[in-house]
Amino acid sequence: MLKLLVGLQQPDSGEIQIQGQTITGLESKPLNEIRKKIGFLFQQSALYDSLTVEENVSFPLSRHTTLSSEERKTKARELLSSVGMDQELKKMPSQISGGMQKRVGLARALALDPAVMLLDEPTAGLDPITATEIGDLISQLQKKHQMTSIVVTHDIHGAKHFADRLVMLNQGIVLVEGTFEELQKSKDQFVVQFLREAA
Repeated sequence: MLKLLVGLQQPDSGEIQIQGQTITGLESKPLNEIRKKIGFLFQQSALYDSLTVEENVSFPLSRHTTLSSEERKTKARELLSSVGMDQELKKMPSQISGGMQKRVGLARALALDPAVMLLDEPTAGLDPITATEIGDLISQLQKKHQMTSIVVTHDIHGAKHFADRLVMLNQGIVLVEGTFEELQKSKDQFVVQFLREAA
């Protein structure tokens, strides 16, 4: 689904709109302009191994803005501070934990002030305490930046915590959508079993 939303794959039917603009079949140049409005947190954080934490966050700013070097540094540090990573600026990704890498990935995804944030399994592979911290951070950032977030996750507890609306998919088919309470009332056997197993 996330690949469809950023135009890496084309849908079999229908169309996809981002902020009222149809991206289905769009040429690469206008599509890239729309992509700048979308932040993306990859499941494995996808940080550049050869860049420091600060340089990772600064990278999209150097590629897609006209900010000076000093302005980029200031913004990168502000973003890292907002995710609790302002003490790790000069460390390499290999020197920080998985939870810290997710935080840096979030800071980098926010660098271009996106209108939409896509998060792929943000709590996968994290211990329960760190997963809760990341969930709390996502909720805080949603409110602070007033942005739409689409989170792909198997973590129903996390989803219950930071999602206003949930959509459960199975084999590409929407089984149910609504609030967590509405999902709990579903009679669909897959939904019932999934919620029971995740409890």
